[in-house]
Amino acid sequence: MGLFDDEFYSTAVSRRTSKKNRKPISGFPLRSRRSWGAGRLVAVSAASGAVIVLVLTLAIGSGGTQAAAVSEAASPPAAGLVAPGDAIQQTVAASAKVRPAVVSIVNEQAAPDRSQSGSGSADNADGGSSMQPDTPEGQAEDAPEGELQPASVGSGVIFAKKDGKAYIITNNHVVEGASALKAVRINGESRPAKLVGSDYITDLAVLEIDGKGIDIVAELGDSSKLQSGEMVMAIGNPLGLGDSLSMGIVSKTKQIIPVSLSQDGNYDWEQEVIQTDASINQGNSGGPLIDMQGKVIGINSMKIADVGVEGVGFAIPVNNVIPIVDQLMASGKVPRPYLGVYTLDLASYFAQQSLPGSKGSAQGADGEAEGSGPKLPAEVKKGVIVLESVGPALDAGLQFNDVIVQLDDQPISSTMELRKYLYGKKQIGDKIKVTFYRDSKQESVTFKLQDKADDDE
Repeated sequence: MGLFDDEFYSTAVSRRTSKKNRKPISGFPLRSRRSWGAGRLVAVSAASGAVIVLVLTLAIGSGGTQAAAVSEAASPPAAGLVAPGDAIQQTVAASAKVRPAVVSIVNEQAAPDRSQSGSGSADNADGGSSMQPDTPEGQAEDAPEGELQPASVGSGVIFAKKDGKAYIITNNHVVEGASALKAVRINGESRPAKLVGSDYITDLAVLEIDGKGIDIVAELGDSSKLQSGEMVMAIGNPLGLGDSLSMGIVSKTKQIIPVSLSQDGNYDWEQEVIQTDASINQGNSGGPLIDMQGKVIGINSMKIADVGVEGVGFAIPVNNVIPIVDQLMASGKVPRPYLGVYTLDLASYFAQQSLPGSKGSAQGADGEAEGSGPKLPAEVKKGVIVLESVGPALDAGLQFNDVIVQLDDQPISSTMELRKYLYGKKQIGDKIKVTFYRDSKQESVTFKLQDKADDDE
């Protein structure tokens, strides 16, 4: 049987077709298959097949390129998002990269004298006061008076190693008030920690420990590249339970929230934070928020704790952390211009006056009422009351019950506005004009801003 003898597959004309009915096509004489020969048929078939394969290849390649172009146009790649592959394995790899650099921070303080009542936190000049540290469940309460005991537990992350020392980023409120500090590694080893520097405004601190045996430090990422919906993980020591990991997404890359530095309900600062739904509980403070590449993109700092509020956590963006940490490493503090006033918002004072039983007077920095309230013209409704002046403000003559209404040409209606203008627009050594009311009369004084001395802390 010759090639293509099977009529079903053959291109030959059916035997049932009469030869006399065959007609030439397009001027070419129609020949019998016998006149072609087997070799010629094979050559023609091979050439036809090659042409078909070439056409199909070009068509598929063109279509694939167009489809890829359409796909890229519709879905541009997002930096920092989960790469193709096994997402579970990627989270495991990212956390494994950072976890050896995460430590628990133990804040040890002397056992209090139970014969005396506890005291509140002390205010700081320019309207600030300290945040209270996290307090874990199960805190020891039966230690002998004066003996050091764990007062709070937080988290931290090793970010650098130099000259045999390892350095840890954590929160200021984690280490505040400590008589001694300890860093507990993931393997349970505890090392004494030394405070390099802290800043209560940004709630950041740097600690130093012996770097022997520490081979892994966390890699700091770029928080400016974060996108809403990106997967992140929080690592730390929640509720004093030790090394723990939680996962979620970035709810908002930049959220501005009011902060009460004095923890008295009066908002006197604003903090830029990353908002996430990754679980950040008491004790997570100071630990890292990481992306899926295992890079630190934030330092967990606070959590909204209120009835009906869940899954809302905050972290300080690492791009805001780095310059503060550099200053703490260099000088142990963040130099800021120092005005030297303890203040109370005039709006808060008026609100107090409306309460039943109000005595109609402001309170000094020691909490005691000092005479009658400030005397102001009826039209003055905004400003800050000076509760106490120290340093440059005292030298310039500012007194209790003076009401500051303007710094230079900037109206001031709250302690937050005073701080934002002072820290955002002025430098140490700059002159500042303070406009205030005293006994219903407007006055002003100009003096030079100073650096805050250690004995003014």
